Amino acid sequence: MNQHINKPGTYVPETNLTYPENPQEFMIQPNIVHPVDIENNYTFLDKSFKQKLLSFGIYGAIFTIVFPIHRIKYGLKIKGKSNLRKNRKLFKNGAMTICNHVYRWDFLAVVQAVKYRRLWYPSRPENVMTPDRNLIKGTGGIPIPQSISALKNFYKAFDELHNRKKWFHIFPEACRWEYYQPIRPFRLGGFKMAYKYQIPVIPMVISYREPKGLYKLFKVKHPLITLTIGEPILPVGKEGERKNEICISMQKNAHQQMVKMAGIEQNKWEI
Repeated sequence: MNQHINKPGTYVPETNLTYPENPQEFMIQPNIVHPVDIENNYTFLDKSFKQKLLSFGIYGAIFTIVFPIHRIKYGLKIKGKSNLRKNRKLFKNGAMTICNHVYRWDFLAVVQAVKYRRLWYPSRPENVMTPDRNLIKGTGGIPIPQSISALKNFYKAFDELHNRKKWFHIFPEACRWEYYQPIRPFRLGGFKMAYKYQIPVIPMVISYREPKGLYKLFKVKHPLITLTIGEPILPVGKEGERKNEICISMQKNAHQQMVKMAGIEQNKWEI
């Protein structure tokens, strides 16, 4: 573990939270109210009219109601949009966005950054059993099973989505730590998926701003949010490099970009 050093002027919110020693330990335990067996006969890609209508309604509400509220509530600012505009030809067959996982609405910030595009993402299986299950499924969450037979259907769902040139999203830190500032270690699975589908990875990072002005006047306790979009990372390597080496190189590149964009000079965690 490194000594953590921020660049001058980088704001770090005071959370009064005790974070686990294991950087991939869950801090928020799901409230399971609707148990679902995802290992047997689960529909990973629900094409029913009911599900399509639900997704349409949820994304319609996100685009028209939640996004304006997001900008007001969190003072959301999005930087680096030119990295999407100038590289749009790279995304003709889809793309994968990644981001640090640090507050409840962070996925919505990513959707807002990619200009109202629907994203599909692997989800913690318990999430489709909570009171938010319809929101998870409606926004594109697909639970990750454990059995080999169910995993085949899980991957078939993403294969079909890729064939339709859909965009994916991954939180490579795996779990949410509220308003945490260092960038935690990344799991490799998302980068292997990007390599498999030969789609670019778009690193994004959430950083924080101190509440000032009206936010300070109204005693807003949470930090304001800035999302910065980095340069796309292509799933290609040097001649002779193997798949795993290329995926690790992508992982390192993404982590380094995100550390830099977050205003960190030396990150606490290794890649």
